[in-house]
Amino acid sequence: MSNSLQPSNPSASPSRFALTVVCESACGQVAAVAAFLERHGGYVEQFAVYDDKPTSRFFVRAVFRRAEGTEGGLARMREDFTRLAPSIGAIEWRLHDLAQPLRVLLMVSKLDHCLQDLLGSWQRGEMPMQPVAVVSNHPDLAPMAQAHGLPFHHLPVTAATKPAQEAALLQLVQRHEADIVVLARYMQVLSDELCRKLAGRVINIHHSFLPGFKGARPYHQAYERGVKLIGATAHFATPELDEGPIIEQETERVDHADSPEDLLNVGRRMECTVLSRALRSVLEHRVFTNGQRTVVL
Repeated sequence: MSNSLQPSNPSASPSRFALTVVCESACGQVAAVAAFLERHGGYVEQFAVYDDKPTSRFFVRAVFRRAEGTEGGLARMREDFTRLAPSIGAIEWRLHDLAQPLRVLLMVSKLDHCLQDLLGSWQRGEMPMQPVAVVSNHPDLAPMAQAHGLPFHHLPVTAATKPAQEAALLQLVQRHEADIVVLARYMQVLSDELCRKLAGRVINIHHSFLPGFKGARPYHQAYERGVKLIGATAHFATPELDEGPIIEQETERVDHADSPEDLLNVGRRMECTVLSRALRSVLEHRVFTNGQRTVVL
């Protein structure tokens, strides 16, 4: 899509924003959003849309910048779009200031590969997030969290303590003002109640190309079945175990010569890659839930 919008003062340092909209499918929505951005001095850097025919839903993601000193701030833009939204059939919309990265609470058990990958990407400036804490049901990864300057919260889980542990976890989410919770190989099942309270905010990495081998020692199960393709899946956590909307997936071919340890090594690399891609998409406001599916623009 060609872009004729120009910032009010290109020489000034620009502020960047992302507008995300879900509408009932109708004509004129692209023009209305473009006109809105032009009214507010927006210069469009990215503009992606998708019309989902089965659900009659239209999805929009626009990344734009505004030069410093442009008349009116974010509050004024939100007020203006609030008035515009009914006329374009907007079901939900958000205006995000990209200078304020989402706050992420990371949950782990004993395996460190996903946590190490995400924190390394963050410290190198490659992951646009603000990690706020690491929570674990084991104490093993406390040194890694502390080495990155993050608070570590040890919340052990047993059948008897799980309700209290989840209540404490929810308090930590609220205390740290976490926008997103990432299960970076957190080997505990969240309760239905907690999944509902954090709906759309919990990203899980699964050690398989769903649907696949569940339970303990999945790579050994795959080896025993002689699989030729293994994978990893990142999805939103829901009360239906491992059936939440899928955000990202990856597969890799293997063969009869690969041992369970070989499969494990390949799987760990894919888990890091898939979780990183999924989280980045969420952080960049690319992911929309559409029933049991996602739209990633």
